[in-house]
Amino acid sequence: MSSLIYTTLELSLIGSLTVLGLYLSYTVLNVCDLSTDGCFTLGACVAAVFCLSGHPYLAIVAAMVSGMISGLIVSLLQTYFGINSLLSGIIVNTGLYSINIAIMGNSSLLNMNKADTIYTLIKELCKDTIFKSNSFLLVDIFFVLIVILLLNSFLKTRIGLAIKATGDNATMVEASSINPNITTIIGLCISNSFTALSGALLAMSQKSVNIDIGSGMVTIALASLLIGRILYRKNKTSVKLLCALIGTMIFRSIYALALRLNMPAYLLKLVSALIVALTISIPYIRSQIPLLRRRIQISKGVRQ
Repeated sequence: MSSLIYTTLELSLIGSLTVLGLYLSYTVLNVCDLSTDGCFTLGACVAAVFCLSGHPYLAIVAAMVSGMISGLIVSLLQTYFGINSLLSGIIVNTGLYSINIAIMGNSSLLNMNKADTIYTLIKELCKDTIFKSNSFLLVDIFFVLIVILLLNSFLKTRIGLAIKATGDNATMVEASSINPNITTIIGLCISNSFTALSGALLAMSQKSVNIDIGSGMVTIALASLLIGRILYRKNKTSVKLLCALIGTMIFRSIYALALRLNMPAYLLKLVSALIVALTISIPYIRSQIPLLRRRIQISKGVRQ
């Protein structure tokens, strides 16, 4: 398998966990959580510290718990302190920068070359099998499938349906004797746990973490999510989740193509911003096409 294709596929699978988290907060709960960058880095930092301490499996659990705590703080600022959802995310994202530095021991970079991670342990288990060269992908696929299955099942439960209803109409939910603040808190905690898991897997895959590892993740995840939204026509949750995964792969492929064309690295964020703007505007452009056609027909009729 080509090195570029392998890397693109691996980054797509890891990044799709952040996209799935954003699907829960942005699409289902209708909350724009801008703490994604900091939460992603938080998961990476926590996982790195645990791996360096000799606990690679516990690193996954610790990263997800740290993400839940981040989501809890964001949701509490929104629900019980009356702070706008956008401002809540910005506040937490800003605070997490200092917290992440502190977790890494006042350093902006941690190296895990001599530490065991989930990936090195699985590679050791697969060293005598046909999966030896693709052991990293096996780990990524395992976590993505688990998250998709859990999220799909969760959204069919009573609390999952309540979270959906909160995103659609919080007033109606409150009238049904369900506290929308609680559903918002649960939704954001789960969402941020997936984001932190994504950061943890990227750190362990690269065997290093720096304070800017999550920079721009909210833009990348949002672009991938919106690309996936264009793809699905059915209202089934499982289809939407799979389309979110496909959207991530498409976005990462665009990134890889840009790098293949020797585009300067500093322009990649501009590419992300343009993709987000384009995907957001596509529904509006589609709605304007019939009107534009009628105007063209009217102008032709006037000329005749």
